[in-house]
Amino acid sequence: MEIKTIKASDTWQIRHEVMWPDQPFEFVQLEEDDSGFHFGVFEDDKLVSIASCFIEGKEMQFRKLATLEEYQGKGIASYLLNHILEFAKSEKIERVWCNARSNKKSFYEKIGLTDTNKTFIKAGQKFTIMEVKL
Repeated sequence: MEIKTIKASDTWQIRHEVMWPDQPFEFVQLEEDDSGFHFGVFEDDKLVSIASCFIEGKEMQFRKLATLEEYQGKGIASYLLNHILEFAKSEKIERVWCNARSNKKSFYEKIGLTDTNKTFIKAGQKFTIMEVKL
């Protein structure tokens, strides 16, 4: 496994395929993509997991963490998330947060994020805001 910095456009296919396959392709393209940091995990030169990070002041939100279905359950997303947290520390970030799908909450808790109990629904999916203070 190797983590590399990638372009925003490199994330779109996995975002679409894993997270929002029933939405138009443009649905996964974020206005702020050009101002973010994007990371990808490669297995044998194949991009298999992605995440995008957006810094504002001393906070960083990571978005669109997704791993191709056939690579899920192998610790790849955990590996990527740990890399993101180390990146945040190197950038002197004090709080890292995400909008987690409610059914994935336990995954984020294993990595050390806590539920803020702030929830919302987007495109029929229930989300909760998870965070970790660094």
